[in-house]
Amino acid sequence: MRFSLFVHMERWDETVSHRQLFENLSELALTAEAGGFSTVWVGEHHAMEYTIAPSPMPILAHLAAMTTTIRLGAGTIIAPFWHPVRAAGETALLDVISNGRMEVGVARGAYQIEFDRLTDGVKASDGGKHLRELVPAVRALWQGDYAHDGEVWQFPTSTSVPKPVQQPAPPMWVAARDPSSHDFAVSQSCNVMVTPLMKGDEEVAALKEKFDTAVANHPEVARPELMVLRHTHVHPADDPEGWRPAAEGINRFYRTFDAWFGNKKTPENGFLEPSPQEKFAERPEFTPEALHKTAMIGTPEEVVERLRWYEELGVDEYSFWIDNTLSHEEKLASLNLFIKEVLPAFR
Repeated sequence: MRFSLFVHMERWDETVSHRQLFENLSELALTAEAGGFSTVWVGEHHAMEYTIAPSPMPILAHLAAMTTTIRLGAGTIIAPFWHPVRAAGETALLDVISNGRMEVGVARGAYQIEFDRLTDGVKASDGGKHLRELVPAVRALWQGDYAHDGEVWQFPTSTSVPKPVQQPAPPMWVAARDPSSHDFAVSQSCNVMVTPLMKGDEEVAALKEKFDTAVANHPEVARPELMVLRHTHVHPADDPEGWRPAAEGINRFYRTFDAWFGNKKTPENGFLEPSPQEKFAERPEFTPEALHKTAMIGTPEEVVERLRWYEELGVDEYSFWIDNTLSHEEKLASLNLFIKEVLPAFR
């Protein structure tokens, strides 16, 4: 099992500048490369300060120039926001810039609040049809001349310019949760990325079962790979309460996610207050004590033990999701501890 870093700039008030956040992200990515991580992933989100990534492409192009070995993942681009010709050309350009280190993930999208601002009446729940049309179209454009007459997009003969360095095609990933998404991804020879969010390892097992079912249903396709993305924080073994700041930080992260996902309030200059704690009085999975057990929070020994189970389950890539509302210094210390005391157990 290999390890990757999933990272965004996250801003919780105006005391930290966007430039400083960009430098912080760069430092985390360089630390991950030096520590032996396989890939750094950056997603796509719009007009929200808590997940700053209006496009992964310029961030990853910058990291391409700063790094030499780590792979560069767009994780993910939101299918309804990308025309296939643009998606094929921009991802291929990133592959050229990085000399064949690009990977691209595609998702249908989650936040209706983004769709309300970027699409003309499209519902986030309908984004799956865009994803299913985008993936094969991009693959075809990478190869050469291709005309498209689909439900969402229609365009005459076109091609990706430039062409990717990686042949026959760079790796593509699909963010999947339900069985149909797993089945589509595998049928297209795409790797699968999943997140159990605030659920426990039983959810990881359930997602792996959906993946395995899709693989079994498509014997004509070579087995793709499976990535699990999970909030991760490692604290020193001599600090028995070291888990609490991370669990409380992730609680704040999910309450902010809830506020944006609920789409009930208008953001103020890109900020939304987290949903109040009392809203989750009947939701024990939101408590710091529960998140201590479900998120990957613990001492190096505790984290190694859990990750061994992921490896035995057949997970190909574990992605260290470092967004957690904590300070850059706390994130960097956790990442360094993971590199020093967790990674050696998997080499």
